[in-house]
Amino acid sequence: MERYVKGVFMLLLAMLFAFGCSRTDENVIRIGAAGPMTGDQSKMGLDLKNAAELAVAEWNEKGGVLGRKIVLLTGDDQADPKQAVSIANKFINQKIVALVGHWNSSCSIPASKYYNDANVVMITPATTNPSLTLQGFKKVFRVCGTDDQQGKVAAEFILNKIRPKRVAIIHDKTAYGQGLADYFKKALNDKVQVVYYGGIIQRDPDYKAVLTTIKENKPEIYFFGGIYPEAGRLVRQAKEIGLTIPMITGDGVFDPTFIGIAGKAAEGTYVTFGKEPAGLASAKSFVEHY
Repeated sequence: MERYVKGVFMLLLAMLFAFGCSRTDENVIRIGAAGPMTGDQSKMGLDLKNAAELAVAEWNEKGGVLGRKIVLLTGDDQADPKQAVSIANKFINQKIVALVGHWNSSCSIPASKYYNDANVVMITPATTNPSLTLQGFKKVFRVCGTDDQQGKVAAEFILNKIRPKRVAIIHDKTAYGQGLADYFKKALNDKVQVVYYGGIIQRDPDYKAVLTTIKENKPEIYFFGGIYPEAGRLVRQAKEIGLTIPMITGDGVFDPTFIGIAGKAAEGTYVTFGKEPAGLASAKSFVEHY
């Protein structure tokens, strides 16, 4: 997550120059950072928070923006849409002028209306569901790719490289996970038989019943739309029931925490993700400081 926050801040500061900082007369600029700071997705939320804090510190060392120091406020949405809306209203009452966040699509989409209505610039480094920026809100932005792009890439990969005849598709029933799974299924374009399509419940400790049903349908690969906690349990439990086919999944699983959960069962998993920016010369200093 930290790999994108510098880019988010550059765009965010550009927006502040363009729109001004009129929400408060105090000699500070309040910016929010929101994501899952606690719970099983906290790794991503804390990455966002830590990188935002570093970016704020670097800009304040330069004198801030428009002669004002930047103050960062953080909000824990716990990956819950209702909590995300609560955080949005809290931030608005605290007179933030801009937000870095949220992380989950299911949180960003409902919260975005409140930020937009309150004239707050919102820039997410992680929300990939296309619906976010198709709402027509003029102050809601993203700096990552979208699930229609990612689903297409995953489908083309298995069609051209794996060449299966039978595929299973599962998702976590969220705006991100189900959306990505649906775009993957659409991109297959009936070129392969989808022998199973269904959802799982986030944070459920046992997915063996679903995995057993998938195994009985004899796919050669299965796609999962969701986040690393569930992905880690899925591949581990798949191996436990003798389902040895590979999983292909999306950027919500692109984190070392997935390997920590899955252990050796992570071997052979395919993960789609945007181009890694950490090697860019423009990111070198920030990555080293982080």
